[in-house]
Amino acid sequence: MATSKSRFLTAQWKNLIMLNYEVQPEILRPYLPAGTELDLWEGKALVSMVGFMFQDTKVLGIKWPFHVNFEEVNLRFYVRHFDGKEWKRGAVFVSEIVPKPIITVIANTLYKEHYSWYPMRHSTFKDGPNHTQFLYEWKVKGKWNKIGATVRNSLVKIEPGSPEEFIFEHYWGYNRLTDYKTMQYQVEHISWHVAEVTDYVFEADVEELYGKEFVPYLSGKPYSAFWANGSDIGVRIGDKLVVEK
Repeated sequence: MATSKSRFLTAQWKNLIMLNYEVQPEILRPYLPAGTELDLWEGKALVSMVGFMFQDTKVLGIKWPFHVNFEEVNLRFYVRHFDGKEWKRGAVFVSEIVPKPIITVIANTLYKEHYSWYPMRHSTFKDGPNHTQFLYEWKVKGKWNKIGATVRNSLVKIEPGSPEEFIFEHYWGYNRLTDYKTMQYQVEHISWHVAEVTDYVFEADVEELYGKEFVPYLSGKPYSAFWANGSDIGVRIGDKLVVEK
Protein backbone atom coordinates (compact mmCIF):
# COMPACT_ATOMS: atom_id res chain seq x y z
CA MET A 1 0.00 0.00 0.00
CA ALA A 2 1.42 3.38 -0.99
CA THR A 3 2.19 5.83 1.82
CA SER A 4 3.88 9.20 2.11
CA LYS A 5 5.09 8.59 5.65
CA SER A 6 8.76 7.85 6.26
CA ARG A 7 9.94 4.83 8.20
CA PHE A 8 10.59 5.59 11.84
CA LEU A 9 11.77 2.12 12.83
CA THR A 10 13.13 -0.92 11.02
CA ALA A 11 13.97 -4.28 12.57
CA GLN A 12 13.41 -7.99 12.36
CA TRP A 13 10.61 -9.60 14.31
CA LYS A 14 11.53 -13.25 14.88
CA ASN A 15 10.04 -16.36 16.48
CA LEU A 16 6.62 -14.96 17.34
CA ILE A 17 4.46 -16.88 19.83
CA MET A 18 0.76 -15.95 19.84
CA LEU A 19 -1.58 -17.36 22.48
CA ASN A 20 -5.08 -16.17 21.59
CA TYR A 21 -7.92 -15.90 24.11
CA GLU A 22 -11.61 -15.18 23.61
CA VAL A 23 -12.88 -12.33 25.81
CA GLN A 24 -16.11 -10.47 26.31
CA PRO A 25 -16.06 -7.38 24.04
CA GLU A 26 -17.09 -5.14 26.92
CA ILE A 27 -13.69 -5.38 28.62
CA LEU A 28 -12.01 -3.98 25.49
CA ARG A 29 -14.28 -0.94 25.11
CA PRO A 30 -12.19 1.33 27.38
CA TYR A 31 -9.16 0.71 25.14
CA LEU A 32 -10.99 1.12 21.81
CA PRO A 33 -9.55 4.09 19.84
CA ALA A 34 -11.90 6.64 18.28
CA GLY A 35 -12.79 5.80 14.71
CA THR A 36 -12.21 2.06 15.12
CA GLU A 37 -14.41 -0.93 15.84
CA LEU A 38 -13.58 -4.41 17.09
CA ASP A 39 -12.36 -6.77 14.37
CA LEU A 40 -13.96 -10.11 15.23
CA TRP A 41 -12.97 -13.63 14.23
CA GLU A 42 -16.11 -15.66 13.51
CA GLY A 43 -18.00 -13.36 15.88
CA LYS A 44 -15.41 -13.69 18.67
CA ALA A 45 -13.39 -10.89 20.25
CA LEU A 46 -9.84 -12.18 20.67
CA VAL A 47 -6.83 -10.90 22.56
CA SER A 48 -3.33 -12.24 22.00
CA MET A 49 -0.46 -12.74 24.40
CA VAL A 50 2.60 -12.32 22.20
CA GLY A 51 6.28 -13.08 22.76
CA PHE A 52 8.97 -12.42 20.16
CA MET A 53 12.45 -11.07 19.43
CA PHE A 54 13.40 -7.66 18.11
CA GLN A 55 16.64 -8.00 16.12
CA ASP A 56 18.81 -5.60 14.10
CA THR A 57 16.71 -2.68 15.35
CA LYS A 58 17.28 0.78 13.88
CA VAL A 59 15.54 4.06 14.76
CA LEU A 60 15.67 6.53 11.86
CA GLY A 61 18.34 4.31 10.34
CA ILE A 62 20.58 4.34 13.43
CA LYS A 63 21.43 1.42 15.69
CA TRP A 64 21.40 2.45 19.34
CA PRO A 65 24.08 0.64 21.41
CA PHE A 66 22.57 -2.08 23.63
CA HIS A 67 19.14 -1.54 22.02
CA VAL A 68 19.55 -3.60 18.85
CA ASN A 69 18.44 -7.07 19.95
CA PHE A 70 15.89 -7.57 22.73
CA GLU A 71 12.71 -9.39 23.77
CA GLU A 72 9.15 -8.07 23.76
CA VAL A 73 5.98 -9.47 25.30
CA ASN A 74 2.67 -7.74 24.64
CA LEU A 75 -1.08 -8.07 25.06
CA ARG A 76 -3.06 -6.87 22.06
CA PHE A 77 -6.48 -7.01 20.45
CA TYR A 78 -7.83 -6.40 16.96
CA VAL A 79 -9.70 -3.51 15.38
CA ARG A 80 -10.52 -2.08 11.98
CA HIS A 81 -10.91 1.47 10.69
CA PHE A 82 -12.74 2.61 7.56
CA ASP A 83 -10.87 5.54 6.00
CA GLY A 84 -13.62 6.42 3.53
CA LYS A 85 -12.29 4.09 0.84
CA GLU A 86 -11.23 0.83 2.50
CA TRP A 87 -11.06 -1.01 5.79
CA LYS A 88 -7.68 -0.97 7.54
CA ARG A 89 -7.17 -3.87 9.92
CA GLY A 90 -5.04 -3.10 12.93
CA ALA A 91 -3.98 -3.95 16.46
CA VAL A 92 -4.38 -2.08 19.74
CA PHE A 93 -1.89 -2.75 22.53
CA VAL A 94 -3.07 -3.03 26.11
CA SER A 95 0.48 -3.58 27.35
CA GLU A 96 3.97 -3.95 25.87
CA ILE A 97 6.94 -5.14 27.91
CA VAL A 98 10.60 -4.70 26.94
CA PRO A 99 13.88 -4.87 28.90
CA LYS A 100 15.11 -1.35 28.04
CA PRO A 101 13.72 1.85 29.64
CA ILE A 102 14.69 4.13 26.75
CA ILE A 103 12.40 2.12 24.44
CA THR A 104 9.46 2.80 26.72
CA VAL A 105 10.17 6.54 26.70
CA ILE A 106 10.40 6.79 22.90
CA ALA A 107 7.37 4.61 22.12
CA ASN A 108 5.14 6.06 24.81
CA THR A 109 6.04 9.64 23.88
CA LEU A 110 5.91 9.44 20.08
CA TYR A 111 3.26 6.75 19.52
CA LYS A 112 1.32 6.94 22.79
CA GLU A 113 1.96 3.24 23.33
CA HIS A 114 1.69 1.44 26.67
CA TYR A 115 5.24 0.21 27.21
CA SER A 116 6.83 -0.77 30.50
CA TRP A 117 10.17 -2.38 31.19
CA TYR A 118 11.23 -5.35 33.28
CA PRO A 119 14.26 -7.65 33.33
CA MET A 120 13.78 -10.14 30.48
CA ARG A 121 15.41 -13.23 29.04
CA HIS A 122 14.71 -15.80 26.35
CA SER A 123 15.81 -19.28 25.34
CA THR A 124 15.54 -21.54 22.31
CA PHE A 125 16.49 -25.19 22.20
CA LYS A 126 15.81 -28.35 20.25
CA ASP A 127 13.27 -30.75 21.73
CA GLY A 128 14.21 -33.93 19.92
CA PRO A 129 14.64 -34.17 16.15
CA ASN A 130 11.27 -32.68 15.18
CA HIS A 131 10.49 -29.87 17.63
CA THR A 132 11.94 -26.63 18.99
CA GLN A 133 11.03 -24.85 22.22
CA PHE A 134 10.86 -21.06 22.47
CA LEU A 135 10.54 -19.28 25.80
CA TYR A 136 10.28 -15.59 26.79
CA GLU A 137 10.44 -14.53 30.43
CA TRP A 138 10.09 -11.25 32.34
CA LYS A 139 10.63 -10.61 36.05
CA VAL A 140 7.88 -8.88 38.05
CA LYS A 141 8.17 -8.38 41.83
CA GLY A 142 10.96 -10.91 42.04
CA LYS A 143 9.16 -13.66 40.10
CA TRP A 144 9.78 -14.79 36.53
CA ASN A 145 6.68 -14.73 34.31
CA LYS A 146 6.79 -16.73 31.08
CA ILE A 147 5.26 -17.40 27.69
CA GLY A 148 6.52 -20.27 25.58
CA ALA A 149 5.71 -22.81 22.91
CA THR A 150 6.91 -26.12 21.57
CA VAL A 151 6.82 -25.93 17.78
CA ARG A 152 7.01 -28.57 15.07
CA ASN A 153 10.00 -28.00 12.76
CA SER A 154 7.95 -27.69 9.58
CA LEU A 155 7.08 -24.32 8.04
CA VAL A 156 4.03 -23.66 5.87
CA LYS A 157 2.61 -20.53 4.28
CA ILE A 158 -0.27 -18.69 5.91
CA GLU A 159 -3.43 -19.56 4.00
CA PRO A 160 -5.83 -16.79 2.93
CA GLY A 161 -8.89 -16.69 5.17
CA SER A 162 -7.23 -18.83 7.85
CA PRO A 163 -7.22 -18.15 11.61
CA GLU A 164 -3.48 -17.55 11.35
CA GLU A 165 -4.01 -14.86 8.71
CA PHE A 166 -6.50 -13.09 10.96
CA ILE A 167 -4.10 -13.04 13.89
CA PHE A 168 -0.84 -12.23 12.13
CA GLU A 169 -1.84 -9.98 9.26
CA HIS A 170 -2.98 -6.74 10.83
CA TYR A 171 -0.85 -4.04 9.25
CA TRP A 172 -1.87 -0.96 11.24
CA GLY A 173 -1.45 0.15 14.83
CA TYR A 174 -4.04 2.27 16.63
CA ASN A 175 -3.76 4.01 19.99
CA ARG A 176 -6.42 5.94 21.88
CA LEU A 177 -5.45 9.58 22.47
CA THR A 178 -8.79 11.09 23.55
CA ASP A 179 -12.46 10.29 23.01
CA TYR A 180 -12.15 11.90 19.56
CA LYS A 181 -8.48 11.48 18.57
CA THR A 182 -6.50 8.36 17.60
CA MET A 183 -2.86 7.73 16.75
CA GLN A 184 -2.50 5.64 13.58
CA TYR A 185 0.67 4.12 12.14
CA GLN A 186 1.45 1.58 9.43
CA VAL A 187 3.44 -1.63 9.94
CA GLU A 188 5.01 -3.35 6.93
CA HIS A 189 6.23 -6.90 6.52
CA ILE A 190 5.88 -9.83 4.17
CA SER A 191 3.44 -12.64 4.87
CA TRP A 192 5.11 -15.00 7.33
CA HIS A 193 5.41 -18.76 7.52
CA VAL A 194 3.89 -20.61 10.46
CA ALA A 195 4.45 -23.90 12.24
CA GLU A 196 2.25 -26.09 14.40
CA VAL A 197 2.31 -25.42 18.14
CA THR A 198 2.19 -28.76 19.93
CA ASP A 199 2.43 -27.40 23.48
CA TYR A 200 2.52 -24.02 25.20
CA VAL A 201 3.08 -22.34 28.57
CA PHE A 202 1.82 -19.05 29.96
CA GLU A 203 2.41 -18.13 33.58
CA ALA A 204 2.02 -14.49 34.61
CA ASP A 205 0.67 -12.18 37.28
CA VAL A 206 -2.25 -11.17 35.08
CA GLU A 207 -3.91 -8.84 37.58
CA GLU A 208 -0.69 -6.95 38.29
CA LEU A 209 0.23 -6.60 34.63
CA TYR A 210 -3.09 -6.22 32.83
CA GLY A 211 -5.84 -5.65 35.39
CA LYS A 212 -8.31 -7.88 37.17
CA GLU A 213 -10.79 -7.77 34.27
CA PHE A 214 -8.42 -9.94 32.22
CA VAL A 215 -7.83 -12.56 34.93
CA PRO A 216 -10.78 -14.88 34.09
CA TYR A 217 -9.79 -15.00 30.42
CA LEU A 218 -5.99 -15.18 30.50
CA SER A 219 -6.08 -17.76 33.31
CA GLY A 220 -7.82 -20.36 31.15
CA LYS A 221 -6.97 -22.34 28.05
CA PRO A 222 -6.27 -20.25 24.94
CA TYR A 223 -8.68 -20.37 22.02
CA SER A 224 -5.71 -21.01 19.72
CA ALA A 225 -1.91 -20.99 19.76
CA PHE A 226 0.26 -19.98 16.81
CA TRP A 227 3.93 -19.49 15.97
CA ALA A 228 5.47 -17.58 13.06
CA ASN A 229 9.04 -17.26 11.86
CA GLY A 230 8.86 -13.47 11.32
CA SER A 231 10.78 -11.21 8.93
CA ASP A 232 12.12 -7.73 8.37
CA ILE A 233 9.57 -5.10 9.42
CA GLY A 234 9.12 -1.37 9.10
CA VAL A 235 7.04 1.03 11.18
CA ARG A 236 6.01 4.28 9.51
CA ILE A 237 5.78 7.63 11.28
CA GLY A 238 2.30 7.94 12.76
CA ASP A 239 -0.42 10.51 12.26
CA LYS A 240 -3.61 11.46 14.06
CA LEU A 241 -7.19 10.61 13.19
CA VAL A 242 -9.76 13.14 14.37
CA VAL A 243 -13.31 11.86 14.68
CA GLU A 244 -16.11 14.41 14.61
CA LYS A 245 -18.10 14.72 17.81
